[in-house]
Amino acid sequence: MTFDVVVAGAGPVGLMLACELRLAGARPVILERRAEAGTLPKANGLAGRIVETLDYRGLLERFKAEAAFAGPFPSFPFGSVPLNFSQLDTSPLRGMAIQQPRMETLLAGRAEELDVDIRRGHEIRGLSQDEDSVTLDVLGPDGEYRLSAPYLVGCDGGHSFVRERAGIGFPGTTDEDVLRLGHFKAADSVASFNDPKFGNLKPGWNRTANGRIMVMSLQPGVLIVGVRERQHQEIDLTSPLELAEFQASIHRVLGKELPLGEPIWLSRTVSQARQAEQYRTGRILLAGDAAHLFPAGGSALNVGLLDTVNLGWKLAAQVQGRAPAGLLDTYHSERHPVGARTLMQTRAQAALERVEDEEGEALRGLLTKIFAFDEPLKHLGEILHGSHVRYDTPGAGTHPLLGRFAPDLILETADGLTRVAELLRAAKPVLLDLADRQDLRDAANSWANRITVVTARCGKPPADALLIRPDGYIAWAGEGSPTGLRTALAHWFGSARSQLAPERA
Repeated sequence: MTFDVVVAGAGPVGLMLACELRLAGARPVILERRAEAGTLPKANGLAGRIVETLDYRGLLERFKAEAAFAGPFPSFPFGSVPLNFSQLDTSPLRGMAIQQPRMETLLAGRAEELDVDIRRGHEIRGLSQDEDSVTLDVLGPDGEYRLSAPYLVGCDGGHSFVRERAGIGFPGTTDEDVLRLGHFKAADSVASFNDPKFGNLKPGWNRTANGRIMVMSLQPGVLIVGVRERQHQEIDLTSPLELAEFQASIHRVLGKELPLGEPIWLSRTVSQARQAEQYRTGRILLAGDAAHLFPAGGSALNVGLLDTVNLGWKLAAQVQGRAPAGLLDTYHSERHPVGARTLMQTRAQAALERVEDEEGEALRGLLTKIFAFDEPLKHLGEILHGSHVRYDTPGAGTHPLLGRFAPDLILETADGLTRVAELLRAAKPVLLDLADRQDLRDAANSWANRITVVTARCGKPPADALLIRPDGYIAWAGEGSPTGLRTALAHWFGSARSQLAPERA
């Protein structure tokens, strides 16, 4: 069987990318070196724009059904500075508490529905690329074999083999602190953190003279404990973390042991702040942790999943020969700045956590007072959510919605009520005609086999029409002549003549 794209890694990012490619008509194959799906909850939830994006793909209800919490966050920590969103009329930050293994299971199920080939226990041992393809040397359960495809995307984590072999630099820093995390079976549905045996710890992170300790519970019967401290000796981060080492770390930081209960899983990590110098070199691209590592804030998976939604439709168009010149390059030009901004704000969070002296306390105290005011609080919440992201839309005009994520408008169509989110479930571009403009619909006729045209009414329409990309971002918003619409269609979806070829299944 021939494939259009090889995806290295079957974590949430790799699975999501494969789904996006398949929806756009490309045929991916996923190569995962692990024989079984991951069981470690490296991430405990999602926050920000990815929540709406899951809705725009019809996945949100599946995720919410498995989540311990889903909705607007009433509060959120920015490093060690608390953000109290409950004082606002509406919280700017949405999210859900769902562990990574459940995300992988849900996304793997969706990939199987879309007939994605997932090969577990297949490790990439070598790779090369030329002008036409990428060739991989793979070790699978039945031995070695060679696989070629037009493109390869590395979704294989922070120690990405694909990135290293592609020669893409990964500059940044490594934290001096070690973070140990554990999930434990708790006797009570929610641990009594005020019990003296817990040292009067408050839920969340607690600072001591020797480090920080976190206790919390996201689901009944499970206690989450984290310990962060400076490395007191050289540690083999690849070796299993034993309960004795975990308790010894707690004792150094807290001055006593804690009654943790039976461990469900234990892990240790050292935070890194890094970003790949480029997200594409030739026919090799990067997404997720292979492209960026963030030191704080729980942003990695959120940004990584959004990388794939930006990349999938562009790469599918490229392999199908219908992409306009330069389309695939916009993956780097759009997502690399987003990664850089996320790296900046997560480094700020890490700095707030790290500084232990009086200057650090003064800084945290000042920021706590600043974010007690509504406007700074709302602005930072929007940054954390990703509401500030705006992509360039060359020559498309100056409408305030251009380049921004499309609002989920309630729409009245000839077939009944619907939402923008429901129109994007198929991951195809949508021309949303909100003023019954026949001239705009006529202008889009030459792209009829690539876009969906919907005529609808809504309360207070933001424009006569919106051209929405498959990733949910607005490529054109118009009230004048259809010339700008034709320009935007050609810019993002190719010339009108190139649209006459039948779409590949």
